[in-house]
Amino acid sequence: MQVDAVRTTGIYCRADCSASPLTHNVTHYSNQVAAEVAGFRACLRCHPERRAGSLADLDVPAPVGAALARINDGYLDDHDEETLAAQVGYSARQLRRLFEEHVGATPTTIARSRRAHFARCLIDDTDLTFAEVARAAGFSGSRQLHRAMTSVFCFTPTELRSKRLRGEHPELDGGLMLALPALMPYDFGTFLAHQECRAIPGVEAIAGDESASTYARGFSACGYPGIAEVAASPDGRSDHLHLRLHLPTYDSIIDAVGRARVLLGTDEDPAPAASVLGDDPVVGPLVQATPGLRVPRSWDRFETAIRIIVGQQISLAAATTLSGRIAERFGTAINPVLECCNDVVVPLTHLFPGAATLADAGTAAFGGLGFTQQRIRTIVSFSEAVASGELDLTAIDTLEATVARLCELEGVGPWTAHLIAMRVFGHDDAFPASDLGLRRSAERLVGHPVSARELEALAESWRPYRSWAAQYLWHASHPSTASIR
Repeated sequence: MQVDAVRTTGIYCRADCSASPLTHNVTHYSNQVAAEVAGFRACLRCHPERRAGSLADLDVPAPVGAALARINDGYLDDHDEETLAAQVGYSARQLRRLFEEHVGATPTTIARSRRAHFARCLIDDTDLTFAEVARAAGFSGSRQLHRAMTSVFCFTPTELRSKRLRGEHPELDGGLMLALPALMPYDFGTFLAHQECRAIPGVEAIAGDESASTYARGFSACGYPGIAEVAASPDGRSDHLHLRLHLPTYDSIIDAVGRARVLLGTDEDPAPAASVLGDDPVVGPLVQATPGLRVPRSWDRFETAIRIIVGQQISLAAATTLSGRIAERFGTAINPVLECCNDVVVPLTHLFPGAATLADAGTAAFGGLGFTQQRIRTIVSFSEAVASGELDLTAIDTLEATVARLCELEGVGPWTAHLIAMRVFGHDDAFPASDLGLRRSAERLVGHPVSARELEALAESWRPYRSWAAQYLWHASHPSTASIR
């Protein structure tokens, strides 16, 4: 997100801020961290630090983008710059130079800013003590939190809390409630519609009615099981969602919040895709009808990849059932029910197993679950590749390279590879042209049967946002006629 820094006041603002500084006093920065490094603090009127957006979307060289994606996933919370640099094929010195040139800040500075901005949200939105805020944001203690907040915002935690954005004191009983900002327009209903028939039984669920639906799921944080709920803002605002976390500890919940934002796509800007697809005779009307649609990504990369593999050549309902069986047999049991914020009780019983668990289980352990032997071998071999580090689900590469690498694995073809590239690796141009749901949706729009080859040719004009076009087609199709996605 580009910000405007005013040299005479030492403040940086969003482009749409109501303040009107003289043009010759304004310096433009490609992102808020670069402005902070230059000595500017966030505007207290437009609050640019609370707007959705991701540094991973900057136009930077591939190694820098790969490092930014890892930082956004919390990599530097547990590793140093040297290890991060090695992950993307550079020395620490080279990587810092590239970051300063293209981002305006070092990797360590960006990681610190990430923690500081998350801590600022907790200070504004909750009544957590500063010690709890520090642990939740990944700081070692209150003293480190104090230094970071003073450095980034030029105010102490106490002063920031006195400047609360809201006058009320949120209730912490039954979970910690946080606001998730979203780039506008954002349509939470399209996410719920997509996820409802794909939610893994026992792991995730959609609860409530059309007027107040909640997405809920189990996850692990700091070795403890937890529950996350996401719901629309009760006041009808679409520029943010409500995230409620149920945890025995709030330590490092910054990572849970980050996963929610990735899954929901709240930091993804729909405007570039809309500019390419909006005038297309096939998908253009769909874009105009649902401008706030996003491409759902993943909360847990491995879980999503296995969910896609399970769905090879079977119906959506069957894939959902079989995925639930994997969670029940191999996953970690958690509390059996959860009362959501809209007073609806949903069953959340298990955390989805990790790669090492499925790899160690071996093929024999899948007996009686309803899988073919070929599918079992694919699941186990994929799990082994991830567990051993042979396949890095956080790697950043071109779409072509990502698909080629995935297709080297046993039982993984172009359909599976493109879906994993879309949901797990976040590629905007992945396109599983053989998908039955895509073809049937396209057929209804063009008025005649469409083969996979014809659909792929039709999709050439949708580049580089074929994943977004696919999501619009899936959303327009009836769930009973769609294949697993």
